[in-house]
Amino acid sequence: MAVETGAGARAGMEAPALEGGAVLGSLLDLKADALGTYLRARQRHGDVVRIHVGPPGLRMDMYCVFSAEGAQQVLASESANYRKDNPFYEEIRESFGNGLLTAQDADYLRQRRLVQPLFTRRRVDGYAGAVAEETAGTLASWARARDAIVDVSDEMMHLALRAVSRILFGADADATTDVVHRCFPVITEYVLRRGYSPLNVPRTWPTPGNRRAAAAAEELYGVCDRIIAERRAGGDPAEDLLTLLAGAQSPDGEGFDTAELRDQVLIFLLAGHETTATSLAFTLHLLGRHPEEQARAREEVVRVLGDRTPEAADLDRLPYLTRVLKEAMRLYPAAPVFGRNAVAAGEIDGYAVPAGATVVLAPWVTHRHPRYWSDPDRFDPGRFTPEAEASRPRYAWFPFGGGPRACIGQHFSMLESVIALAMLLRAYEIEAVDTEVPLSAGMTLRAEGPMRCRIRPVRR
Repeated sequence: MAVETGAGARAGMEAPALEGGAVLGSLLDLKADALGTYLRARQRHGDVVRIHVGPPGLRMDMYCVFSAEGAQQVLASESANYRKDNPFYEEIRESFGNGLLTAQDADYLRQRRLVQPLFTRRRVDGYAGAVAEETAGTLASWARARDAIVDVSDEMMHLALRAVSRILFGADADATTDVVHRCFPVITEYVLRRGYSPLNVPRTWPTPGNRRAAAAAEELYGVCDRIIAERRAGGDPAEDLLTLLAGAQSPDGEGFDTAELRDQVLIFLLAGHETTATSLAFTLHLLGRHPEEQARAREEVVRVLGDRTPEAADLDRLPYLTRVLKEAMRLYPAAPVFGRNAVAAGEIDGYAVPAGATVVLAPWVTHRHPRYWSDPDRFDPGRFTPEAEASRPRYAWFPFGGGPRACIGQHFSMLESVIALAMLLRAYEIEAVDTEVPLSAGMTLRAEGPMRCRIRPVRR
């Protein structure tokens, strides 16, 4: 008699639970080391694991899904059943508006139809010049760096914010960059604290945290509203992304109203700079620890570009540098953990998931799953040759999400990252000073300490 194995053998079974405290479950473990807790859950219990969070009466069960097949089910094949309705997305929605990242149903479909024509490959390729100019500004700053040591985390955050602000706001980028740099950390910390807390006071209560977040939001909204009003008045003929968003129309002539336009701007600022900055910083840091791979990437850049400014067409001419970037995004995905809410009861990898359950996907864990990645903690750009990619399940690597809600800006992120890396590596040798960097999982992957690298001008 044949014995059934795998998902079919356990169909409808309750998922195993990670051991936690009697009072708070795994809440303290997640606060102390969320990434390590998720890794430990998979190592001990497999690809679908329940994690209990919070005290009795307020406890939540998170159904953590770690397999590529499970991720594909949640994000693609059964995406209608797994929605962005959990408390964390609601907090983002409250602080940053109901833009493309957080909208649902008819709102999302309408916004996507309006925005999609602005993110075609041809349109996005037109931003290559702005990215190159902002990277040239970073290089000029590095030439003045004291002791030839820079914190690549801070440097790449500044570069990515400058680039996305310039593309969004054009000539008004300077007016927004300082405000975003100052206000975003206050708001994102507030969102994180509330999103992961089992009980929150109303936002209208005059607590110190509420007041700080409200003041930061008021300043951020104010500068966005002022620039939007100027665009609406037609006083600026610029072709920046904000102008294009303001003019976007559906076939029936419907467009964004002023509040919706601000929501899109805030979401693009949120999603468009921290994620790319994270990928750039960790790529540089990894190359600073792996000089042979760095030398190979630089050789390709110099051979392809010479001394000219990189263009969008160069992405296809820099395959090794692209593999380096993808491998860095595997090891350090900018969105290491994110969640969905199950609408109806179902099964994932053969385990029962009840209606209303919080479902957690963790690229941080799936990108290290030994079923898909041999020696998963090793930095190896060779994992991303076309042949190697074709041999793996589609969702073994998903730094941009997937399915109908895949990140609309993924081509822009890759374009910006490859152009910036090419210019930085052509000009400087990188050596990691802080070889070990503590990490945490916030709205994006975060370095909890400096990521200092010594930079030396390349001699050619």
